[in-house]
Order: sequence, then C-alpha cells, then structure tokens
Amino acid sequence: MSGRLSGKVAVVFGAGSIGPGWGNGKASAVKYAREGARVVVIDIKLAAASETAAIIDGEGGQAQALECDVTDQAQVAELVPAIIRGHGRIDILHNNVGAPIMGSIEDIPIADWDRAQDLNLRGTFLTCRAVLPHMKENRGGVITNISSIAAIRHTGYPYAAYCASKAGLNQLTVSIALEYAPFGIRANTIMPGMMDTPHIYQAIAGQYENDRQAMVAQRSALCPMGRMGTGWDVANAAAFLASDEAAYITGVNLPVDGGITCRI
Repeated sequence: MSGRLSGKVAVVFGAGSIGPGWGNGKASAVKYAREGARVVVIDIKLAAASETAAIIDGEGGQAQALECDVTDQAQVAELVPAIIRGHGRIDILHNNVGAPIMGSIEDIPIADWDRAQDLNLRGTFLTCRAVLPHMKENRGGVITNISSIAAIRHTGYPYAAYCASKAGLNQLTVSIALEYAPFGIRANTIMPGMMDTPHIYQAIAGQYENDRQAMVAQRSALCPMGRMGTGWDVANAAAFLASDEAAYITGVNLPVDGGITCRI
C-alpha cells in the first residue's frame, strides 16, 4: 500500500478491540496500514491483536500481532528491542491502552486507583521510555498518546482516578514534546470525547443501568453535533498527526469531540 506513511513502521499498543466493532486502537492500526505503514499490532490479548492484524493482512497491508501487558516493565523492555531488531526501526508509537475505572474519591478502592494510574499513565510512560532512545538516535519519530476530554472536563461519570491519570498523560506528553523536540521527535495527545466504540458497552453501560439505548441517546445529546464520534474519527486524527502534514505540530492535546469541550 502507498500513502502518507509509506515506509514507516508504526507500533500500536492497545490495538485489539474489547468487543465487536471498531475501537480507537483497532481503527488506528488499520488506518496506519492503509496509509502505507508496516504496523506492529499489540494487545494484552494476542487473539485481539491477531484479529486486527488479519484485517490489515486481508487488505494487502503488513502487520505483526504481538502480546504485551504495558504495565509490566520487563515485558515492555523486552518487546521494544525485539521490534526494532525485527523491523529495523520504529517511526510511530501509538499508545491506546486505558480504562475508565469508576469510583468516587471516598469510595474507590486504593487498588482500583493504582490500577487506573498503571493502565492510563504508567504503561504509556514505560513504552515511551523504551522507544525514545531509539527515536533519539534516529533523529526523528512521532508519539501519539490517546487521552480523553476527561483530562480537562468533567464528563458526568464518577471516575476521578481516570480523570487524574489522563490529565497526567496530557502533561507527560507535553514534557516529551518539549524535551525531545531538538531530536526531531514530535509528541501529541488525542482527546476523544463521547465516542461510540465497543469499549463503552463494556465499561460505561453500567452507569446507565445497562440500558444501551439510553446510554447512546444521552451521550449523543451531550454532543453539539448530536451524535457520538467513532474510532475512525480518532484514527483519522492519528494518521494526520503521524504524517509530514503535521511536521510542525507537537505538544498539542487535540480534542476529537464534536465540539463538546467548547461548551462551558
């Protein structure tokens, strides 16, 4: 395949899907491939990664499926050099791992708070820490971290741990952007808003007494455009940020939210 990312190697953590349909990571991995990149598709469940890789292969792209728990430092430290040996380089690092772990400040178990920080922040720190020396040596690379509008706005759910971890992710990304700009490395976040992805039916539906129709209607009503976004909205933004068209864009926390964060 030819496209804006021809010749690039993209590594996507969290590229599987928690259920049928198109999650942000799955869509982004496929979009990178459609733009010509070789994609390393990584998920904590190898079957989920393999499903995404099979879609890419079926479209004539190039993909490798791998399994990794990004909260495990040893696994990340072993996997990244193996990818570099196998593919020769890493041009794009895309971090999509995260979970909206629920719980109010007073009620959330400490273990759940820690789990939220591990999944939503520490894992991305570990993958960036592993990949950045390689990008620094190559004098270039793009890092895209998937955050959330919950990093900057209250979205109505009792998940302070999620909000805090995503706010931390935003500032981690800004710090990377500034520290590594002299080496030609760019880093940005994408902040999805109310998205209609498989994830919400697993992690959010409980806030609506598992009434899926009510959840979709209420979340859509919050959006100025009258509908939720999709994984492809995130994927299209990610492909742009990874391309040379975004060569002067770094340190940006980009809302992909249909305008919801424009409201007070």
